[in-house]
Amino acid sequence: MENIESLEDFYKRKFVWMPENIRNEIGHFNVFPHEVVEVGKPKPLLYKRRDFYKIMFVLGDIEMAYADRVVSIKKQALFFSNPQIPYKCDHLERIQEGVYCIFNSNFFLRFGDLSQYSVFQPTGNHVFELTDEQADQIRIIYQKMNDEIKSDYVYKYDVLRNLVFELIHFAMKMQPASDHEKMQINASQRISAMFLELLERQFPIEENHPKINLRTASDFANQLNVHVNHLNRAIKETTQKTTTQLIAERLLQEAKILLRHSKWNVAEIAFALGFTEVTHFNNFFKKYVSQSPTKFRNV
Repeated sequence: MENIESLEDFYKRKFVWMPENIRNEIGHFNVFPHEVVEVGKPKPLLYKRRDFYKIMFVLGDIEMAYADRVVSIKKQALFFSNPQIPYKCDHLERIQEGVYCIFNSNFFLRFGDLSQYSVFQPTGNHVFELTDEQADQIRIIYQKMNDEIKSDYVYKYDVLRNLVFELIHFAMKMQPASDHEKMQINASQRISAMFLELLERQFPIEENHPKINLRTASDFANQLNVHVNHLNRAIKETTQKTTTQLIAERLLQEAKILLRHSKWNVAEIAFALGFTEVTHFNNFFKKYVSQSPTKFRNV
């Protein structure tokens, strides 16, 4: 896969100017209309990670690929991306209308942890199809962003943060209520949360981060300074899955991403994911996908 695109890279690619506050302590925020792509002259958006967040409203018949998923947007949708998950957009020339905001993690420093929201989590839903009425409500939020960022109000960035939260909660309210039920925090949940954060921190695999280091339940238990049996009980209690299952699911997700979107061969992918033998990786992949890595890549 390509290297991570930075905010600086983004501005160099899209514009001839660079904001002065792009790396200051209060963070960076901006909002833009989506460019019109001339039919017959598509500009493909490469599949890669960005080191900033993006929330995009788009109207048109396009496809969004993120993590190991591909979602077809038939009319209009709201899309959330974050620095942990690579993505790309296909058929940009079919976009009839679009607007998006971008911001970095510093923009929300001391204002909240964005990773707690499902729209920015690896297993969460990142694309939300909208009705015409919902699309009108989203347009109003983006119009407020446009008006606010042009204003001279001294606290305008507080207002902009609130508008970003409006988009986040607008999308999350579209999910079933059961997705948002919160259980009482206890020791098992804290251990489970630390495990999941440690697991996710190893991904995505790329040139600058070519191999995972924690591969087994014992590896994670040692890192978390708990007994492996204690970790396994906590994971089972809070997720109803085993530690091994969760590790395998995340390895499988990354394997699919690398097979679909990287130029690495199967042996390189196997090594990156911690398999000592290619045959072990092949057997692992076939167990869950019912086809070999090579066949999956070529389909």
